Amino acid sequence: MSTNWNWGIFFEAAPFGNTTYLGWLWSGFQVTIAVSFCAWIIAFVVGSLFGILRTLPNRFLAGIGTCYVELFRNIPLIVQLFIWYLVVPELLPASIGSWFKAELDPTIQFFVSSMLCLGLFTAARLCEQVRSGIQSLSKGQLNATLAMGLTLGKAYRYVLLPNAYRIIVPPMTSEMLNLVKNSSVASTIGLVEMAAQASKLLDYSAHAYESFTAITLGYLLINAVIMLVMHFVERKVRLPGNLGSK
Repeated sequence: MSTNWNWGIFFEAAPFGNTTYLGWLWSGFQVTIAVSFCAWIIAFVVGSLFGILRTLPNRFLAGIGTCYVELFRNIPLIVQLFIWYLVVPELLPASIGSWFKAELDPTIQFFVSSMLCLGLFTAARLCEQVRSGIQSLSKGQLNATLAMGLTLGKAYRYVLLPNAYRIIVPPMTSEMLNLVKNSSVASTIGLVEMAAQASKLLDYSAHAYESFTAITLGYLLINAVIMLVMHFVERKVRLPGNLGSK
């Protein structure tokens, strides 16, 4: 392994793929963004749903939300990843499982498994943020909306959830950053994202320092953009006098 820094390695032709080593890293960068974005959509929808369930007066529904959180939050992410890739297809109906394993392109298999795993794992964490945001609101808000004739569902949709989201923007930002970083674990099942491309570059060029410095900057860039966007969102949705406002 070379100990001499050589940034020119990125512009050398890769041994296959009709591209350069930089092209490899750029491809991994795009995959990291894609799987993180898709997983976040899943996490936001599922996390919000179970976060609502955990605040309902119905103990059965609240219990379902609690079981979901405890299940996904207490199993290591890498274990969940292999379960989604290796075990879940075997539990599906034979026709669907066979199609997923034999007919679907392996790259798509890796992507779908990673997306679902990262999304549902992050949803369990986001669920707790949504729950705490709703429970931090004054009970008078719910009582007032019900007194005005709104149903419980409309009270959540038009009053409780919008206000809760305003409160939890900072912790929600942290979960987004964690999701991007956790996406590197997907390389263990074969998803060729940034970390996997850096390892491949190391294998073929023996330039470890350049490879992992490059992806370090890549992760920093992605998360810096997320932080800037979410800081802008936080300022725009902040209500004067509301919890968490300045």
